[in-house]
Amino acid sequence: MSEASKTIQEKTDDLNQLVAWFDSEDFILEQAVERFQQAEMLASEIENDLAEMKNTITVIKQKFDQDSV
Repeated sequence: MSEASKTIQEKTDDLNQLVAWFDSEDFILEQAVERFQQAEMLASEIENDLAEMKNTITVIKQKFDQDSV
């Protein structure tokens, strides 16, 4: 499944796994920068997805408010 087709929850789960790796016994310093960049990218995607969702909710709410007047 591509990152673009993952849900916010799936991306959040992936991010949590990446963050947990830093505290695990599997931590390898040489991989830290790559994993950090992956985590940073996921966090940015989640933030964008949430902003898009917020905008959608705002539009729906405005439409609902107009229809109920």
